[in-house]
Amino acid sequence: MKIDLQTVVDNAPVKSLQIRVALICALVMMVDGYDLTIIGVALPSIISGMKVDASVAGVVASCALIGMMLGAMGLGALADKIGRVRSIALCVFIFSFFTGIGGFVDSPWQLAALRFVAGLGLGGVLPSILAAVSEVTPKRIRSRFTMLMFAAYPTGGIIATVIGKHYLEVHGWQILFFVAFVPLILIPLILKGIPESAAVLQKLGDHAALRKLATSLDPSLKIDESSVIQNHTVSHHSGAPITRLFQEDRAISTCMLWLSLFMGLFTLYALHSWLTKLMGMAGHTPGTALTFLLMLNIGAVVGSCLSGWLADKYGIQRVLFVSLIIGGCCIAVLAQPLPQTVLFGVAFMLGITVPAAQGLCFTYSSQFYPSDIRSTGIGMASGVGRIGGILAPMIIGVFISLNLPFEQNFYLLASAAILQAIAITFINNRVADFNVSRVQS
Repeated sequence: MKIDLQTVVDNAPVKSLQIRVALICALVMMVDGYDLTIIGVALPSIISGMKVDASVAGVVASCALIGMMLGAMGLGALADKIGRVRSIALCVFIFSFFTGIGGFVDSPWQLAALRFVAGLGLGGVLPSILAAVSEVTPKRIRSRFTMLMFAAYPTGGIIATVIGKHYLEVHGWQILFFVAFVPLILIPLILKGIPESAAVLQKLGDHAALRKLATSLDPSLKIDESSVIQNHTVSHHSGAPITRLFQEDRAISTCMLWLSLFMGLFTLYALHSWLTKLMGMAGHTPGTALTFLLMLNIGAVVGSCLSGWLADKYGIQRVLFVSLIIGGCCIAVLAQPLPQTVLFGVAFMLGITVPAAQGLCFTYSSQFYPSDIRSTGIGMASGVGRIGGILAPMIIGVFISLNLPFEQNFYLLASAAILQAIAITFINNRVADFNVSRVQS
């Protein structure tokens, strides 16, 4: 008896397997979000403590993003060859260990080097966990499940901000980095709790593991030793996975996904790295400026949960476009001299839209490509997007060091959000895997 595993996944009931994978990956996402946010929380203290210029601090912030770009491209593609599970565990070790060591340094360039290495793990883990969740989740709730997991990302940012508000003045910025050692305890849970990708198992010819995976996905299946488990999304193309991103009418859509994430991560990482500093320049106290970052991350949690439900109901493309247009307007409003409570509300709405939209954009990538090039597709889109993230802290840092009006930074970021919305409209859903799979199922 032949069983198509992709059809099983698409129509499977939600069981303990999907919940377990989503929870473990959510924990990894939370740690990833914490690690990214601590630089924005610590940056004002690093600038004063190490006596460095804002432009130098921008370079330090960007070093992690350079590592993330290389990690997303390299480790994302590697995961399609060595397996998702080992790739996730390796990445968690890299970013936890090297971030924690950052608390011991006293030079901005030492910190920059460690942030680069940590960034390799931060960038490399995202393609694998997105692919891992997408490949065990039923199609009818795939966006919702993935975005609920993404809600853990800003939760990590909330934790970083709360630690900063309560312990930064007493223990220094180093405490934020020391906490990053804790996630190392997740590695055994990752190795034991996440099943290997069906695409990898099929390439390895591990039929016993494929039968076990199919049974875990749907216990009602009648599977025995004679059952042949196949995954029709695994291609027999001989070309390199990266070249296949541009085949089968995917070229324009791939470029638009890359452009979208470039603009999106430019906006997101600029906000995470410099929002507290910019709001301080607008006349707010350090504690109040951190509250804006807190409201942004709280909004991102709400937006991640809400946008997944909306995407399953109305389609990812529509939800992304509307979210980014609203988010761009919110960024521009933050530059206006409005009452503080109003600006807190605007920061919360900004969190609901722009950060959540980036998670939804990654979700789009995870559903757009076939299973056997999924990590490569997500990794390349993420890697190109990180270039925007790399440029953002440096460009904003230069603007600040030149004493340009702080409003110009917000208008630049608002324009990037609008451009991302435009790029999204050029993605062709007709060639996406979620439509191809529906025809073949």
